[in-house]
Amino acid sequence: MNTASIINSISKHVSLTSKEVLYLSSLFLPSKVHQGEFAEKAGEISKGMLYVNSGCLMSYFSDKQGNDHVIQFATAGWWTGDLHSLTRQIPSIYTTKALAESEVFLLPSNNMDKLLEMLPTLEHYFRILFQNSLVTHQHRLMLAFSATAEERYNDFEEKYPALEQYVPLKYIASYLGMTPEFLSKIRRRRMER
Repeated sequence: MNTASIINSISKHVSLTSKEVLYLSSLFLPSKVHQGEFAEKAGEISKGMLYVNSGCLMSYFSDKQGNDHVIQFATAGWWTGDLHSLTRQIPSIYTTKALAESEVFLLPSNNMDKLLEMLPTLEHYFRILFQNSLVTHQHRLMLAFSATAEERYNDFEEKYPALEQYVPLKYIASYLGMTPEFLSKIRRRRMER
């Protein structure tokens, strides 16, 4: 699997020498995750951060009643992983599965530590990544508290227009905090306009 996509993504934020690119590329473990397969499972300690090279992953947690609550979608160019599990080395509460045939790169936690030690400039890259993630999650929380269901769906469509090709309606509804039936009503009303 070619690491060009992940190297390009990182190079948008930090400059890397050709030697650093070779070292960085050697730390990633490529993997294919078939549609419906799990990249990580709840109850296991997270192995590292996942970079989606192609396809689509979904992270969710299951409540005591067995309902799945979608936390994140990750498509090509996105990172995903349970930082709490990874940093504390405790079992994850999240499951991550492929919604489409996917190619991912795993950056194992021990390799990430080596990477940041050897290439401190990458701390800058990951800081930007984590800041952007925090801003996105804060925005999502703000919408959950203050926006109507239709406004939340409009925001989702505006930010993630390509996701609907991968993601079944029930998962989008879960991500937005509504039932699939209610989301269907919103979509019907919109088409009638």
